[in-house]
Amino acid sequence: MSLTEYRRKRRFDETPEPAGKPRRKGTTPKTQALRLVVQKHDARRLHYDFRLELDGVLKSWAVPKGPSYDPREKRLAVEVEDHPLEYADFEGTIPEGEYGAGAVAVWDEGTWHPEGDPHQGYREGKLKFQLDGRKLKGRWTLVRMQHRPGERATNWLLIKERDELARPLEEYDVTAAEPNSVVSGRTLEEIASDNDRVWHTNRGAGATKKNAQKKSAGGQKTTSPPRGKRRRDGKLPGKSAAMPKATRLQFASLAKSPPDGLQWLHEIKFDGYRILCRVEKGKTQLITRGDQDWTDRMPRIAAAAPRLPVERAILDGEVVALEPSGVSSFQRLQNAFNERRANELIYFAFDVLYLDGHDLRDVPLEQRKEILADLLDHNSSVGPIRYTEHVDGHGKQCFIESCRMGLEGIISKRRDRPYVGGRSYDWLKSKCVRREEFVIGGFTEPEGGRQGLGALLIGSHDASGKLKYAGKVGTGFTDKTLVDLRKRLEQLEQRESPFSDLRVRPRKTHWVEPELVCQVEFSSWTDDGRLRHPSFQGLREDKPAESVRREEPQEFDGKAMKSTGRTKGRPATRAARQRPTKSKSKERQAEELDPGTVAGVRLTNPGRILYPERGVTKLALASFYVRIADWMLPHVAGRPLSLLRCPEGRHHTCFFQKHLGPGAPDVLERVQILEKGKPAEYAALHDVAGLVALVQMGILEIHVWGCRADDVERPDRLVFDLDPAPDADWDAVVQAAYRVRDALGAFDLESFVKTTGGKGLHVVAPIQRRHEWSEVKAFSKSLAEQIARESPELYTINPLKARRVGKVFIDYLRNERGATAVAAYSTRAREGAPVSVPVEWRELGRLTGGHFTVENLPARLARLKHDPWAELSTLRQSITSAAIKAVTRR
Repeated sequence: MSLTEYRRKRRFDETPEPAGKPRRKGTTPKTQALRLVVQKHDARRLHYDFRLELDGVLKSWAVPKGPSYDPREKRLAVEVEDHPLEYADFEGTIPEGEYGAGAVAVWDEGTWHPEGDPHQGYREGKLKFQLDGRKLKGRWTLVRMQHRPGERATNWLLIKERDELARPLEEYDVTAAEPNSVVSGRTLEEIASDNDRVWHTNRGAGATKKNAQKKSAGGQKTTSPPRGKRRRDGKLPGKSAAMPKATRLQFASLAKSPPDGLQWLHEIKFDGYRILCRVEKGKTQLITRGDQDWTDRMPRIAAAAPRLPVERAILDGEVVALEPSGVSSFQRLQNAFNERRANELIYFAFDVLYLDGHDLRDVPLEQRKEILADLLDHNSSVGPIRYTEHVDGHGKQCFIESCRMGLEGIISKRRDRPYVGGRSYDWLKSKCVRREEFVIGGFTEPEGGRQGLGALLIGSHDASGKLKYAGKVGTGFTDKTLVDLRKRLEQLEQRESPFSDLRVRPRKTHWVEPELVCQVEFSSWTDDGRLRHPSFQGLREDKPAESVRREEPQEFDGKAMKSTGRTKGRPATRAARQRPTKSKSKERQAEELDPGTVAGVRLTNPGRILYPERGVTKLALASFYVRIADWMLPHVAGRPLSLLRCPEGRHHTCFFQKHLGPGAPDVLERVQILEKGKPAEYAALHDVAGLVALVQMGILEIHVWGCRADDVERPDRLVFDLDPAPDADWDAVVQAAYRVRDALGAFDLESFVKTTGGKGLHVVAPIQRRHEWSEVKAFSKSLAEQIARESPELYTINPLKARRVGKVFIDYLRNERGATAVAAYSTRAREGAPVSVPVEWRELGRLTGGHFTVENLPARLARLKHDPWAELSTLRQSITSAAIKAVTRR
């Protein structure tokens, strides 16, 4: 590993590139991760320099088309000279006349982990590794091609392995979707035009860079106003005045789409708490929109504010908690407060209203932001108080890009207007997803194995101040939240309904005083004013209940706003419902394909067809799981999972995935299970967000272990899979199920039945966690053998299809360690989008295994008066020693 060739090609008195100091061969660190960097380089031809740290240098390949997540795309990678480790931080412009002249951006950075000995892999021409970059993740391979006569360079192929992160090129082109630098957010064009010609790093090693322009979600230039304006002349605009004791906040009106035109500035819409930050003589006050003092709850922000170069100031902004992706999350914010992790909180200031004796509220927004940027020293990336960047114009493009990145939306503001308290059309908000605040007016009792409460009854006030019912929200809760909410709501119970339009008490409902406010995410409103697919996000302790109003999106024609919906939530007439207009049909179609968030999980390609014969999309499947989550979760939550993954739909390639690889959604839990003496990671989930995360991964079948994740060595269910031969009819399967039920009943084991979504049935008996897998398997095998022995013409335990002709295969092997069975209420990757569904024993005669589908199951569940498996979680039964002896003797 030598830098001789690298240095020979460069004149370091002319180029800003580092010379570097290589370590000796064999000094690759064993205790720390090896660096990965990919630099986008606009030299004679645009290409991507793919670099892996090895033995103190960066092994380097030039990839003309860049990396691809599609395993079918074998990208040419031309091996070039080794580069020094310091080069990983280089972003800038290589001068004309120098080797590689042109702009260089750090397109991706992270770490890589070789599979096996990397030196051997490199020598043999097949280097396999895992990448953990900000853009590139998962398993990859570099394969050296055979050298051809006349070729100077050594050519390799960069190939994505077929793991859970692989994606077809037509679905996702990472170079097109993520074109900018991960260090500065700039494009190559901006780097070239900035012409900073410095080697800069995002690690603070004395680095310098021009920061006049950065990139925002919209892909447009985000403006950082000129620095030092306030310091240059020592003057401030605005009238001289004493610092106001109270400040009325300005709010944005909900718009159907963002405005265009250069008179508008566009900022990211944060998902957090609106906070006024008051600084006066070294002391800080952090005030909520409800005029509550939260200074003590945010000590890190409170301590940072007096360090700003001010004596007195009032800043307006939002306190947020950021996901690792950099997106603000209200649920993460709630957790930070509840778990006393206030050090995670960040205050994004977007306005300054008062500064050192000057009231700035009458000053145009553009000037206020210049002053704010100067005050915060343009700091938008570090520290607890940060400046909120903005985009000039290009509102629609900014909005589209924000939605693609998983943001909540954007705020559009007139750059020439003053700060005016109250809701204003000078500020407009455009949302990628529907999130609003609602007042809690009641709750229902929990059912099944759920604790705390079943669902919240929520509503919002109309123009006259009356609380109108908006529906129930029963998903999005953690177990702890359910219990905590129950305690708080019990203290607010009252006899009368707080809803003006809901006086009849639904079954198992408790009314409460309408004091608590919650944030809810939902897909849309129904014609009669109810929420579709609501999901609880958290309590809003910063907002008084009486201020909660339903928001109606408005259309902006450049001069004024026009209402696009019924402001009072009145249901449409029967005639209107029966004769939808053409424009309404288009709205529904747009809603179906909306690239939004479901239950807090961002869906990519929500319009992808997963079941072509039914037209079921990814969004439709996610919405289906949200609707049935309360029925399904008791049978899935907390269990190790194995998954059938069909990323492009059931009609394309599917594969079975047991282990959870890198890059899996954070809402899924990783369960460590020993396999052949080594730990392996399985997935588990606990709430509806986990179900939707599986849909996002392309999972069409969820299979569960017969045990819980907290003790995988002790099963809690017996499962018999009844699989008929092609020439066996449904009645034969039903009779087999009754035979298994009776055989279990002879040992005082009550059992339950469900369809499989195919041609068979599952008979399930809950058991206490007293037995090891070997005992459970031995018992189930003996029971199955007994049934097959008594009726050999009808049943078999031989898995060979040739031995099943005319018979039903009683599969007892579901009861061994590591085996799984399709989960209750899971879809199947089969024609028609069938679902495995628990049923009553008496229903078997009028059903088939694939009777229930994504389309008809919600209607069935709505009609049911009780859960067919309600008693399954309450039974306390075991396989007794006498039963084991009796069945094994037969």
